Amino acid sequence: MILKDTTLLQSQCYVNGSWVDGEENKTFEVKNPFDQSVIQSVSDFNVNDTRKAILAAEIAQKEWKKTTAGERSIRLRKWFDLMIENKEDLGKILTLEQGKPLQEAIGEIVYGASFVEWFAEEAKRTYGDVIPGHQADKRIVTIKQPVGVVAAITPWNFPNAMITRKVAPALAAGCSIIVKPAKYTPLSALALGVLAERAGIPKGVFNVITSSRTSEIGDELTSNSIVRKLSFTGSTVVGKQLIKACADTVKKVSMELGGNAPFIVFADADIDQAVEGAIASKYRNAGQTCVCSNRFFVHQDVYQTFTSKLKKAVANLKLGNGMEDGVQIGPLIDESAVQFVEGVVDDAVKKGGEIDLGGKRSDENNQIYLPTILSNLTKEMDVYTEEIFGPVIPIFEFSTEEEVIDMANDTPYGLAAYFYGKDYQLVWRVAEALEYGMVGINTGMISTTVAPFGGIKESGFGKEGSKYGIDEYLEMKYMCFG
Repeated sequence: MILKDTTLLQSQCYVNGSWVDGEENKTFEVKNPFDQSVIQSVSDFNVNDTRKAILAAEIAQKEWKKTTAGERSIRLRKWFDLMIENKEDLGKILTLEQGKPLQEAIGEIVYGASFVEWFAEEAKRTYGDVIPGHQADKRIVTIKQPVGVVAAITPWNFPNAMITRKVAPALAAGCSIIVKPAKYTPLSALALGVLAERAGIPKGVFNVITSSRTSEIGDELTSNSIVRKLSFTGSTVVGKQLIKACADTVKKVSMELGGNAPFIVFADADIDQAVEGAIASKYRNAGQTCVCSNRFFVHQDVYQTFTSKLKKAVANLKLGNGMEDGVQIGPLIDESAVQFVEGVVDDAVKKGGEIDLGGKRSDENNQIYLPTILSNLTKEMDVYTEEIFGPVIPIFEFSTEEEVIDMANDTPYGLAAYFYGKDYQLVWRVAEALEYGMVGINTGMISTTVAPFGGIKESGFGKEGSKYGIDEYLEMKYMCFG
């Protein structure tokens, strides 16, 4: 790997301001999903190692919460500056361990850094209130204080941004944090630890623990009473387990879970814009994002036009190694991910669906699944109910607004939704009728630092980013002065 700064590639965990191995000195390999080559071996923490990290975070938090908002802001701003200065190296590390195209990876670094910049500023805005008293001799004041030690469990699909989106508001609020990144992508998290150390974030305030023993570490983070807040991004199945596990110690939790996003094209839509939005939404990171469009509903009057233009555009996407110039679709994260996508497509075909494009692995690389378009589909197929997490577009035809709203909401998930149309009355009706936490209207890209990111129903609860994001790491205290 050609890095300008080779010290960003670490193999040890970052705990209490030091780079350490686990007590058993065990390691696990991090592989490039494109060719399965080993990038690095990293420390494999156990439960006892994790417990030590939690204790270190507890000690550090007692001092960190005493710092002024301005002091915390300065450290976070320095961390942001270092991320931007090193965005190319951070992007290369991300691409090698995750597989997404390099320019997309660098884009994630900039996006991830934006949360650090944003919450460096929001640290100074955690206002309380003075409330008119209920009696003449009473004065009522509310203040916001840090919740305490935070644990964050982050996914492999955005190994940088899903960390900064949690760590930045936690640190800004005065909390210390332990991050457990996905076993597939720990190197991006460790690189953030290097830069946090350079930025002067005190020892024990930001900790990164890597482990292949995901379930055991999760049990410790959820059961340990020192940890007062858990933030998780991942599947709904795992999220439900973590919520249950946190109940015994009544932790504050926020969950960003699975999705089944509809993408609706109405008869009056700008078809060229809709095609562009579909590709941006569906094929980013080879379809491996929680807000990817999952089910496409196209009005019967524009069905042929839309699908024809979409097929032409998708056929021109460049596949390959994310480190190569111009590549737009890289590998899926591992063999099981490819097999899952294959299973979903095979199910559709067995039940009468048709493959209009793709529908198999690339001949050049077994980990790349070809961008795929499916038609002649029904609600009984897995593509209607499952979160595909791959580069597959299943297209359903509809005739009325009521019909498509019913189909779009026919899922336990409620993270993101998208639709294209020009009639402003229809736009308002549909936007309000869709049961989702986020709605993209005439756009396929909705993620931004300044807006609240989060879902409803079984897609979770809690918001990340925006002015609301820091509240997830604060407790409100009411004081009555007699």
